[in-house]
Parts: sequence; structure tokens; C-alpha cells
Amino acid sequence: MDFRDLKYFEVIAEEGNLGRAAERLHRTQPALTKCIDRLEEDLGARLFEKDGRGMRLTAAGEVLVRRTRQMAIMVEETAREMQDYAGGLQGTVRIGCVPTLAEHLMPAVFEQLLLEAPAIAVNLVVGMNDNLLAGLRDGEIDLVVGPVLDTDPDMMCEQIAEDTVVVMASENHPIFDGPCTLARLLDYKWMLPARTVASRQWLDQTFERHGLPRPQVQIEPNVLNAILPILERTSLLGFVTRFNLVSGRARVREVVLPEAQMTRHLGLSYRKNGYLSPVAARVVDILRAHGKDLLHI
Repeated sequence: MDFRDLKYFEVIAEEGNLGRAAERLHRTQPALTKCIDRLEEDLGARLFEKDGRGMRLTAAGEVLVRRTRQMAIMVEETAREMQDYAGGLQGTVRIGCVPTLAEHLMPAVFEQLLLEAPAIAVNLVVGMNDNLLAGLRDGEIDLVVGPVLDTDPDMMCEQIAEDTVVVMASENHPIFDGPCTLARLLDYKWMLPARTVASRQWLDQTFERHGLPRPQVQIEPNVLNAILPILERTSLLGFVTRFNLVSGRARVREVVLPEAQMTRHLGLSYRKNGYLSPVAARVVDILRAHGKDLLHI
């Protein structure tokens, strides 16, 4: 198989139309048809089937497009690796980080990293863990710093710290006026992240295990730095890390309820067969060292 044919095939698969793919690639439709014919002959399988005026992937085509994307990542990383060997501790590292660790861990990491490697560039993406891991799988991010998930066989995960996620509310919230139970938490509405986020799933399952309905969510933010100011000024309940109490930057309190406390392992995730540049490898070492400090908070 020719790698150029594979790249053309990937664009055809994305467009689902030979005409649009030809415009995007600046090639003729007959040339792209021959590309598909060559690939199908080499593989002994049909890659596309008609779909109205367009075309869609067969099962074999779906497998090939996934492999093609993996190969494209490998080619890109090989070029980066060669450049890194030539240049040493320089270049760009792409880091995904959840907001909690972006605030409490990364400042010390960057302080040390920039002292050691002042010529580097960093692309820092702060977001929810599920979105960051998707970027890692697609080769858009080199390293994710966040909750550790050991369920993906293509990922290397390493714990460096842990935290506890608890129920929080405004310091003057009526929930503090008497004894608290899981059932009483349901008397109030909540602000929680999307259902795809692990902490939200854990909380929903906790209520269900106790024979209770899930919390009623009134606000569902896609960034966590909005949660504390909103909790401070409303009667909503939230489910956030205890690290926020250490910072003291909002007038909120923990609703102490052991059955609603989630211990969360925090660490590093990177592609098992991916390439870690010298800069990324150094970031990993620094994160390991500074992660130990979080264990004592």
C-alpha cells in the first residue's frame, strides 16, 4: 500500500463524496477512483459502498481509516523525534490538564521546567478529563494530567497523587442547619459536570445504590472554574475537590457525609505506543516529583 493512497483514502472517507474530496486534495475524481481501486485490490476487500449520491465506509473501510489515522500520528511523531534528537531539550510539548491540577500542580511544574528549558513552548489545554483523553487518542495532545483511568489498553497511566471529591455548598446554605443525609441532599438542586465525567457518574451511582433518585441538575458547566463562584452565591450543591478548600478563594464549605466522598487517583496518561519527546519526558519527571507534594495537602 502506498502511504499517499492511504492519505487520499482518509480524506475521501471524511467527505463521503468523491467530488468534495477531489476539490480538497486538488486531484481529479478519476485519480481518486484509481486510488480506491488500488487499495481494494491490495487488501482484497471493498472499502466503500454507495449511499445515495455519496458513499460510506464498509466495515473493512472503518478498520482501515482507524489504522490510517494511527499511521499518520506515527509519521508525525517520527518527524518530531528526529528533530528532537537534533535539537535537545527544546520544541513544543502539548499538555492537557484538568482545572484542579492546572491550579494546584502546574504552576510549580512550569516554574521548574522553564528554568531548565527556557527555549521550549507549551500548548496547555485545560478541560474535562474525557475531552482531554479524546485529544490524546487523536494525537492532538502528548500528555494528560488528570484522573487516572485504567480501562483503555492503548494508554499508559501512572498515579502521582490523589484527592477527595466532596459535596460543597455556600457557607450560609441551609443544608448546614441540621443533620445531613443522602436523602436530604436531594431537597436541593445541583450544579454538576456532564454525565460523561467520572465524578458525576460516581455520584449518580452512589444515590442509586442507596435506592434514591439521581440529583436534579440545574446548571451543567463545561468548565470547572465557574463552579465555586456560583455555589457561593446560590442555593445549589456541587461536587468538587477538597483542594478548593485549601485555596480559600470562595466562601464555601464541605457538606460532611462519608458516603458522598469520592477518592480520586490523579496522574499521567499518554499513548502506550506514542512518542514522548525529551521535553515531554522531562515534564513527566517533574510531575512525579511535585505530585508527591499534593499527597500531603
